Amino acid sequence: MSTLTLTAPTTSPNRRRAKIALVGAVVVGALLAHRFGLLGQLEDPARLKQTLVDLGPWGFVAFVLAYAFIQPFGVPGTWFVVAASLVWPWPTAFALSTVGTMAATSIGFSFARFVARDSVARVIPKRFEKYNDSLEQRAFTTVFFLRAVFWMHPLLHAFFGVSKVRFWTHFWASLAGYVLPLFLFSYFGDKVLQALKDAPPSVWVAVGIGAVVLIGVGVWIKRRRRQDDEGGASRSS
Repeated sequence: MSTLTLTAPTTSPNRRRAKIALVGAVVVGALLAHRFGLLGQLEDPARLKQTLVDLGPWGFVAFVLAYAFIQPFGVPGTWFVVAASLVWPWPTAFALSTVGTMAATSIGFSFARFVARDSVARVIPKRFEKYNDSLEQRAFTTVFFLRAVFWMHPLLHAFFGVSKVRFWTHFWASLAGYVLPLFLFSYFGDKVLQALKDAPPSVWVAVGIGAVVLIGVGVWIKRRRRQDDEGGASRSS
């Protein structure tokens, strides 16, 4: 069974300075996000939109900073992407969401690799650890696949950070996995939310049934895959 392979510890002066700089950047980013009041407004789209519009060009900066320094530590990235689609025209929302997503991804990766590697490794879910072997053999493809499935999960940032995947391989593969969902959220996000807001109850019922069916299919596929894996292991033994 695969075990998580950690990167080698780094204790050079340059690495120590990088750790201090990264921690400082995270703290500053969080303080700026708090100063602009963005965290408390993520659940109030109308108020958030007004705040960012009032900031003018600084609204772009505030959005990217809040996204980059807060999302890797637990705030869902989807909140930021949807918020961008409600505030700006889709090309601007797509550009800002892409920059914010890649910044958050890089910070989450770097924090796990350079600052809290040992602590982070202990909380990596088993469902990520099983991909460690394929990550070493087919790094780009594996990163792309996991990003397409789990997207911006903070623990996925951490998993890649404590693995042996190279930073730039992780960066470009993640970007490739992000592009399509970011475009769809940016282009259709406002339209979908407005359509759902005006939709009759029958549409909500259909959406609920569809969600239940998808979850049921996913559970069935997962169980079948587990049974096939167990059957293959017993035959090989």
